[in-house]
Amino acid sequence: MTPAIRPVRREAPPTPRPGASGRQNGRCRPRPAGGTGAADRGEDAAAMDRTTPVPGDDALDLTSTGPGTGGIAPRARFDSGLPELSLDGQWRFLLSPSPLAAPAGVGEEDFDDSGWGSIPVPSSWPMHGHGQPAYTNVVYPFPVDPPFVPDANPIGDHRRRFDVPDELLGGALLRFDGVDSAAAVWLNGRLLGTTRGSRLPTEFEVGDLLRRRDNVLAVRVAQFSAASYVEDQDMWWLPGIFRSVTLLAHPAGALRDVFVHAAFAGGRGELRVEVDGPDRELTRVSVPELDVRDLAPGVTLDAGPVRPWSAERPHLYDLVVRTPAQRVTLRVGFRTVTVEDSQIRVNGNPVLFRGVNRHEHHPDFGRAVPAQTALDELRLMKRHNLNAIRTSHYPPHPDVLRWADELGFYVIDECDLETHGFSHVGWRRNPSGDPAYRDALLDRMARMVERDKNHPSVLIWSLGNEAGVGDNLEAMAGWVKERDPSRLVHYEGDWQRAGYVDVYSRMYPSVTEVEAIGQFEEPEVDDPELDAHRRGLPFLMCEYAHAMGNGPGGLSEYQAAFESSPRLHGGFVWEWLEHGIHRTTPDGVRYDAYGGDFGEPVHDGNFVIDGLVSADRVPRPGLLDVKKVVEPVRMAVGEDWRTLSLTNLHDVSDLSEFALRWCVRDETGRRSDGGLDPVRVAPGQSATVALPAEVTGERIDGRVLTVSLVLAHAADWAPEGHEVAWCQAGRVPAQPVAPVASPAAPVSTPDGLRLGPALFDAGTGLLRCLRGLPVDGPEFGLWRAPTDNDRGTDSTAGGRRPADADVWERLGLPRLVSRTVSVESTGDGLVVVRRSGTAGRDHAVDVTYRWESDGAGLRLAVEVNPVGPWTGTWARIGIDLTLPATLTEVEWAGLGPGPKYPDTGQAQRQGWYSATVADLGVDYVRPQENGARAGVSRLRLRDPASGRELTVRGPEFSFTARPWSQRALASARHTFDLAPDGRLYLMLDHAQHGIGTASCGPGPLPRYTLTPGPARFDLWFE
Repeated sequence: MTPAIRPVRREAPPTPRPGASGRQNGRCRPRPAGGTGAADRGEDAAAMDRTTPVPGDDALDLTSTGPGTGGIAPRARFDSGLPELSLDGQWRFLLSPSPLAAPAGVGEEDFDDSGWGSIPVPSSWPMHGHGQPAYTNVVYPFPVDPPFVPDANPIGDHRRRFDVPDELLGGALLRFDGVDSAAAVWLNGRLLGTTRGSRLPTEFEVGDLLRRRDNVLAVRVAQFSAASYVEDQDMWWLPGIFRSVTLLAHPAGALRDVFVHAAFAGGRGELRVEVDGPDRELTRVSVPELDVRDLAPGVTLDAGPVRPWSAERPHLYDLVVRTPAQRVTLRVGFRTVTVEDSQIRVNGNPVLFRGVNRHEHHPDFGRAVPAQTALDELRLMKRHNLNAIRTSHYPPHPDVLRWADELGFYVIDECDLETHGFSHVGWRRNPSGDPAYRDALLDRMARMVERDKNHPSVLIWSLGNEAGVGDNLEAMAGWVKERDPSRLVHYEGDWQRAGYVDVYSRMYPSVTEVEAIGQFEEPEVDDPELDAHRRGLPFLMCEYAHAMGNGPGGLSEYQAAFESSPRLHGGFVWEWLEHGIHRTTPDGVRYDAYGGDFGEPVHDGNFVIDGLVSADRVPRPGLLDVKKVVEPVRMAVGEDWRTLSLTNLHDVSDLSEFALRWCVRDETGRRSDGGLDPVRVAPGQSATVALPAEVTGERIDGRVLTVSLVLAHAADWAPEGHEVAWCQAGRVPAQPVAPVASPAAPVSTPDGLRLGPALFDAGTGLLRCLRGLPVDGPEFGLWRAPTDNDRGTDSTAGGRRPADADVWERLGLPRLVSRTVSVESTGDGLVVVRRSGTAGRDHAVDVTYRWESDGAGLRLAVEVNPVGPWTGTWARIGIDLTLPATLTEVEWAGLGPGPKYPDTGQAQRQGWYSATVADLGVDYVRPQENGARAGVSRLRLRDPASGRELTVRGPEFSFTARPWSQRALASARHTFDLAPDGRLYLMLDHAQHGIGTASCGPGPLPRYTLTPGPARFDLWFE
């Protein structure tokens, strides 16, 4: 039995022992009898309130390690059925550089703020021209000297005048949903208290202070405080009142709190509702859809057969709590979370998390994310097969959890706690183990749990992120296990020895390590009891697949590991969103700024640009790959195109809500399509169905069959026909390049050597012209403009593996220079040998180009032979051509429509595609290698004005076409640094090095690593 609700008092937070309740019997301070508003006490009383002296401006003690003061006990958020007044809008605002420079008396009613400017609330003040944003990942932007912060500590003073309707004068609460980082609050000249815990709500009783006209609310916000030491999350430092401010009617008979326990087992629901209010005996609960009426609080009811809640089928019931004073409504879901046989189960079914880490950020508004933007985010996640969210690294806006309930997401709700910067000082004085911070950390845990406890989407409470180890974490876990034993407790940072968690969680382990954990073969820890505890836990990765820039690579291998062992429960990609901030160059070009762009003396560069979607919520190629890799149904077409096999990886869905469609296409553009009868396949089961005769009849070489699983009916998050999973059979025809049967002989001319339609430089053997089209090349290439992952050092290698980009720099690949060894005209073609090496090194590559022509086109056979002591890896093996920039139209046959590298591009399909050169590129915030199309058998570049074309054929190659060089791409810091230089740079690659996720995690797997060695490939030009 879960104990009755006894909320923690904010004024005196609990300090429970591990395993003890830690809750107190305290309630909020009593309200005066006979009315609570100044209007009820007469104008004299109201005038007295207005002239009451304001406590000193030092009310906001910036060195306090405790929680905020003056607020009521934390409670659930729910629709009270009572009036509310939003105080969002324009407020008077003044920014001061320090507390000493801030004006005195800002809480006084008659304080003159006429000379101030204004700012919207909610907002982050640096996003509105007041100061500058600053980004750090780990390092604190001030000395690690807790609880002190620098004197240069920006102070934002906010003031708002407002009138109050009569219905709020009978008692009211003032709620702040988020203030970063600490604030003092005055209403009508009275100090209400202070706030701590930026991403958590604070509520004050204000009924005895309100009047009908001209109320004055003043809020002093400090950017830094002692609380900043526990809010070192990987994001921008953006102070302000960034979530809503609301006045809530709360008369004497109103409910303070509601806690709904809605469990599910054996097809039936169990319901118990706890309430905290003065009229508990007269309070009754009903669930009309279940014919539950007049249920008394605290009574456990067998609710009979119910539809359970899950992320796949998020059924919610409307629950009503009636008191003599109000009608409270909540939407509840019946579900039970357990750990059995080292598995996380929801309603008895093992679950696999296809998750992302989600920060709250907007490129124009900072932390103040518009509601529609956030809702659209969640819908976009669902459309890409994501079913889980970790609220990194703080509780989200409360609406996000409401939408998670409705749309269907499994949520790890994470406390507003991170002390990562203490890692740079050996974790000395870490607040996680500092008794001075215990009350504050327990207070943060209580405020999250109490606010969000009625959301069925929340399966796991997380103590925080990267906060080291310490007794305070164990105390937090003990409190939450007593308060809410219906959910699991997560914390990753103490996985070596933590016996207080219910999940074994890791960040960025290698695939090999994940596979070993799935077999319970992880390394032992020193304490046998803790080791045994950990080995009995389910495993998930709270962070993996670092989605920074081009990538992440290696998703398929991780997913295969997840699906190979019942102990493995998937993970959460880092992360959903890039945190770019919109800025504009002097000449009007908009770009996304990152760390260091605002003059921060300490920053972590573009490490804040690491999402599956841009700051504008535009999907990156990595998101499309994630959707394909985690798709919940695996499909495959039989070799004879007569059958389709399906494996249902859903946790509860039987595929009855999906439809199957097929399409056959060839290179002429001809296509035929149709549908298949619905298929019901139980979760975890497989089936094989016959494909219709028209599909089988279409099976002709050079055609591609695509089968799609789509929504049979519209959902809240996608229209009817939205594709959930797909597979293909057949492929674009290969284009082998055979030796020319009757080759032409080279002819020496005053301009050079002519071979069929081509003109070569007689001295260097380089191609200069192809049937009137200027060409410069080919130059041999081993290097690419490094990606963010190329610059990473592979955290799974224990510091033993240098960054690929550093290896390439050391080998001199960016500085590759070539000389012609020989140019030989033969009776059947031209043979050019060139040696490519680097300054100061004695290794090189001998490249032999054998050209043949049938008079219309050119065959090129390339032989690559390393010379000397090569070590490390190469970025690519290919040739580079420089062409006229007028070749702007591109057509190709192969994989597309998007980019693919050896360990990325799982979302790309066999087919025939067209685009412009501009469309091929991906505008990563920090420019880097991007846009390669792989598995290509034919490429055509066209000048739409003149009609001139260049066609390249081959058995299978990769191409990249850009209006700027590799060197220009590598040296650019922002997109505005790149400008077309009047040429087209075409790279034709035989091989590429993998991408990996070494920006934070492992590098490319061995099978995707390009090591130095001989190579041979053929191409045809015409």
